[in-house]
Amino acid sequence: MKKMILFLMVPVLFAGPLCAQKFFTKTGTIGFDATTSSSPEKIEGKNRSATCVMDTKNGAIQFAVLMKGFAFERALMEEHFNENYVESHKFPKAEFKGKVKDAEQIDFSKDGTHTVKVKGDLTMHGQTKEVETTGKLVIQGGKVNANASFNVKLSDFDISIPGLVSDKVSKSAIITVACTMEPLKN
Repeated sequence: MKKMILFLMVPVLFAGPLCAQKFFTKTGTIGFDATTSSSPEKIEGKNRSATCVMDTKNGAIQFAVLMKGFAFERALMEEHFNENYVESHKFPKAEFKGKVKDAEQIDFSKDGTHTVKVKGDLTMHGQTKEVETTGKLVIQGGKVNANASFNVKLSDFDISIPGLVSDKVSKSAIITVACTMEPLKN
């Protein structure tokens, strides 16, 4: 009988570490919006090939995106974004490395919606700045949807706006994140 109880308890003892896992995607969406109220058109781009990985054990989360992957409504706007503003030939990617605070309190094996605080370092245009925002994790059917939005001052990343278009391009940009991650297979 003692052997049987021990046999049944071993999976229970190791269930916690087995539940902790990493979630991953290569098809996350990162949005960039620098539209002002006086802009004659939207100054926004979307990149639908962001990579994201999140470790549920410690809350570590990381995003990476190629700057040339941002698509704009107009080709000329995309060209200006890459050549004049973010200089994607010199700084080909942007990345965020941070933590979901109190991630250990979330049961990633159960469906649910969780408002979370995220804090970390955003590197863009060769500059790294700390960013903190509120996000949302929606767990559904074994997948994790991560959504967040935050503002960045372009000057903090040494991105300058020429005087000719300073009334049409915002001095700050709204960055949006929307990623659906699946368990990472080892």
